[in-house]
Amino acid sequence: GYASVCVGDCIVDSKTGTHYPFLIRMDDPGTLPGLSSVAEAISRHGAIASAELNHAGMYARFVKDPDGELYGPEAAREAEKRRAKEGGPLFGRSGGTLYGPVALADGKYGEVEAMSEEMILYIAERFGKAAAWAKRCGFTMVTVHGGHGWLLSQFMSPYTNTRADRWGGAFENRMRFPLAVIESVRRAVGPRFPIEIRISGSECDPAGYDIDEGIRIAEALDGKVDILHVSAGNHEHERTFIITHPSMFLPDGANLRFAAEIKKRVKTPVATVGALCDPEMMEEIIASGKADIVQLGRQTLADPDLPIKARAGREDDISKCMRCCSCFSSSGSHRLLQCAINPAIGHEIEEKFMPAPRAKKRVLVAGGGVAGMQAALTAAERGHEVILCEKGDRLGGVLLCEAKVPFKARLDEYIELQRRRVESASIDLRLRTEVTAALAAEIEPYAIVAALGSLPAVPPIPGIDGANVLCAEDLYVEPERAGRRLVILGGGLVGLELAVFLAMSGRNVVILEMQPEPALDPYGMHSMALMHKLEEYSIELRLSTRVRAVTPEGVRCESAEGGDFIAADTVAYATGRIPLRAESFALHDCAPEFFQIGDCTVPRNIVAATKAAYAAARDIGRV
Repeated sequence: GYASVCVGDCIVDSKTGTHYPFLIRMDDPGTLPGLSSVAEAISRHGAIASAELNHAGMYARFVKDPDGELYGPEAAREAEKRRAKEGGPLFGRSGGTLYGPVALADGKYGEVEAMSEEMILYIAERFGKAAAWAKRCGFTMVTVHGGHGWLLSQFMSPYTNTRADRWGGAFENRMRFPLAVIESVRRAVGPRFPIEIRISGSECDPAGYDIDEGIRIAEALDGKVDILHVSAGNHEHERTFIITHPSMFLPDGANLRFAAEIKKRVKTPVATVGALCDPEMMEEIIASGKADIVQLGRQTLADPDLPIKARAGREDDISKCMRCCSCFSSSGSHRLLQCAINPAIGHEIEEKFMPAPRAKKRVLVAGGGVAGMQAALTAAERGHEVILCEKGDRLGGVLLCEAKVPFKARLDEYIELQRRRVESASIDLRLRTEVTAALAAEIEPYAIVAALGSLPAVPPIPGIDGANVLCAEDLYVEPERAGRRLVILGGGLVGLELAVFLAMSGRNVVILEMQPEPALDPYGMHSMALMHKLEEYSIELRLSTRVRAVTPEGVRCESAEGGDFIAADTVAYATGRIPLRAESFALHDCAPEFFQIGDCTVPRNIVAATKAAYAAARDIGRV
């Protein structure tokens, strides 16, 4: 249902422009069969296949050494460790030479050498050759990446291009290289082959250009390309990375304003991107003239069928991206994509070829949280007779407590969507029903899926049972119970999000964490956004701090600096959860097949819960 599908990060010169070793190298003849297959797979379904052409410039983390060897992750990690010990730049590279508009002795990934005019012309030519290669492989459009801090934007920005020759300094000179690239691409692909260029309408940072400069860039490109794709930010600046890829703390269509301003000044069709998941909003963007095209990234993982569902009037059945950034986390840790609310992502081949169950079975799902609902839905889709029991009066489990959190609105929508799907599916839903061995004996299921969840872990601290102490779950439900001064025990995801939620209403919040680092995903973009929110709301995070006692007046704690007392009206604990393993295992012998999923095994996150549920339901009845 998409008009076009773009294959991202196709590197035009792998020797000098690669920022990750696994990216597609357009100067490698060996990519012909793979790229041709991808282009054909896109085109045969009616979409335009586009290849995004890029060069990382001074941010090329993986470049070739003089002997031509491409340094991979192991070499880079060793270089990072070495630089950390020596006090040099972190996340460095190993071997090779970095090139950019100007020479830098202390670039982010090491010393940068200024590109000579000969090299500038060579790289412009490489963009053309890469475009020709894309066309040969069957792509029918190319997207030139001129945004997010990569090489073209390094030349366009007055902050990174201070050259004194005809390739830098004045605006016309700074645009000379990007325009040379476009001319090279046009010569390579011919006059009727669409060229899109992606730019940052604003770099959204004091160290970068603003929308006024973005408009000038767009005007210089107007008429020379077929689509002006307006994004925002700089990929290599942490503060703007979470604007380039909007976090859940930003509104839908967060970067639309940049495209809308540029649209007023150019004739070339303008595309907008970023935090778009609502078809009604997309329609309004186009109808109002703010942009001509809407482009989606993470939303295509959450629900690849969005265009078809919208066209068919099934908007209420669209899974909308929560911007939890689980996809970025898995991409950072394993270089694989996954999605918190679409467990099929990353398992598409398995999904396509997995055989139907040998026989339809009766399946009892115990627990109606995120994992239980997904297990019931997947089992029902595979034709099983499904009975879903939830001991409470609502589906949704522990995550229902976050319904009042403004930046979790999409989570609440997701839970409601799953609830509607359960109610409309061929599932026998039984609320206020606890699954026991006796009930299982009465139902006689072939398979039991235990998704009973977990309970808050209460830390063994003197005074933790005081009247001024609440668990995080209670405060999410009744935030009005928190006083003006709040201390949160636990610096994990739950504690940090609770701190931001309550600080948004003006409360003074201090977080105490025993470990030397907050208990967050090191690869998580959401973690990055959270830490910036702590700074924005002046939330104090004390690490390596052990709580000794809670009193009616506050918290006594201890760190390497010594003992301290923090006055507080309210103390909240977010110190993990205890899985209901014993309660789940009590059902182990009540059916031929038994599965434990979600928090009742190991409390983790929505991704783990939905994936385990999906896998368990698909394993039922295979033998």
